[in-house]
Amino acid sequence: MAKIKLTKNEQKKQKDALAMYRRYLPTLMLKKQQLQAEIRTVELRVRELRDGKNRIDESFKSWIAVFGETGIFTAELLRISRLKTATGNIAGVVIPIFEGAEFETASYDLARTPLWLDIAVERMKQVVLLDLEIQTLEEQRKRLEHELRVTTQRVNLFEKVKIPETRENIKKIGVYLGDQQTSAVVRGKISKRALARAAAGGAS
Repeated sequence: MAKIKLTKNEQKKQKDALAMYRRYLPTLMLKKQQLQAEIRTVELRVRELRDGKNRIDESFKSWIAVFGETGIFTAELLRISRLKTATGNIAGVVIPIFEGAEFETASYDLARTPLWLDIAVERMKQVVLLDLEIQTLEEQRKRLEHELRVTTQRVNLFEKVKIPETRENIKKIGVYLGDQQTSAVVRGKISKRALARAAAGGAS
């Protein structure tokens, strides 16, 4: 604990600081709760998207053998041409928001390719879109968790350090100033009696 001046000015300074800590603490606690709720919401959404992706993957399994045999379905067949994102704000945290993507599909001969290829391309687009949204949500969670750590540290600092420390300082200054006032009163009374005795002695 830093050494404090035992003065009325310091007492006022400490009281102002305590009032500020008490004013900001509820706001910080509310922000902490909001961040925790948002992180839970993001985690739930990620789970939903992963479940959806798993369902598509399961449906793909029956096609894998066909893809392997023909060699038609390759990585070059589908490419992301544009990623659409925006930014949002949650509890003062700037977060990325996924808005979709545009794709380019390599040209292929409809007469020479099987009918299922168009469906497979659409399914693959769905999987890629799910992956991209999951990645964006993971970045949201990362930023929100960082802000939650910082906010929690501030809440603990105010709640467990600053407020108790400031209260103790105010009490310490109050006791000292009270003692000083009592001493002044006692000295005043002693001086008054001494003056009274001196006056009585002079009169005799």
